[in-house]
Amino acid sequence: MPKHVLVGYDGSETARRAYLFALELGACARARVSVVSVYQMENGADTAALMMADNGRDRLAAIRAELAALSAEPGVEVDVQLVHGSPGDALLSYVARHGADHIVIGHTERGALARWLVGSTATDVLAKARVPVTVVR
Repeated sequence: MPKHVLVGYDGSETARRAYLFALELGACARARVSVVSVYQMENGADTAALMMADNGRDRLAAIRAELAALSAEPGVEVDVQLVHGSPGDALLSYVARHGADHIVIGHTERGALARWLVGSTATDVLAKARVPVTVVR
């Protein structure tokens, strides 16, 4: 059974379902749950200025409030972090740095063109993860 479950969270419906699944898994396994929301920014000078001005406090507070409204699973330790970068790389990097031993992510159907242009976080994580991954639809 996992001891540290990582859930990727982007606010989508499937991410909310993934979070609730991760809470249930955490409760059953007595595992801690880490929620990572990735703030993906485009390249450019305006983006760099925005990143320096935005330390993420407001965004992080909003995510915490949203998660608290979804469910408060008693006995499950949950921490929430906001990171910058590519979603797949950020989640896999978190696993390597923090020792998460299970990843839970949501998967939203996109057309072939959208997958080609922006990729799929679920596909990226499934291809590269060295820990079990649960994809919630």
